[in-house]
Amino acid sequence: MTYRLSHSLTVDAAPPVVFALVSDVTRTGEWSPQCYRCEWDTGERGVGATFTGHNRTTDQEWSTVSAVVASDPNSEFSWEVVVTGTRWGYRLEPSSTGTLLTEYTEFTETGSAFYVDRYGDDAEKWFTIRRKDADEGIRHTLRRIKALAEDRP
Repeated sequence: MTYRLSHSLTVDAAPPVVFALVSDVTRTGEWSPQCYRCEWDTGERGVGATFTGHNRTTDQEWSTVSAVVASDPNSEFSWEVVVTGTRWGYRLEPSSTGTLLTEYTEFTETGSAFYVDRYGDDAEKWFTIRRKDADEGIRHTLRRIKALAEDRP
């Protein structure tokens, strides 16, 4: 039970503008359909910094601690969920009209083992739900970030 997902779109804003937005985890609730709030756990904001994300769906509510694993204003901001090893992030590439923004996630064997431990015989069901929610969530998130970066409601 592993997967890699990613989607991209072009944002009509320069990479530093987009990076400033996506690297401010306290704003995540403005674009994520699932993570409604994040706060930094550490004073530092670069690689190694941790933050707590608060998530909810119609079926459950939970919080996770994540550690920043990449923070390069020219190309990437990403983090790893500590308990599952799931990686999430944004890649930025300059484009002729602004920034090609890619959001991605990688659900690894560590995450799979966590699901088996937590959900037992229902692990496959919850994995399938999680994958679908992640795919839909990435698309939604990118559209909202684009609107915010382009200063549209």
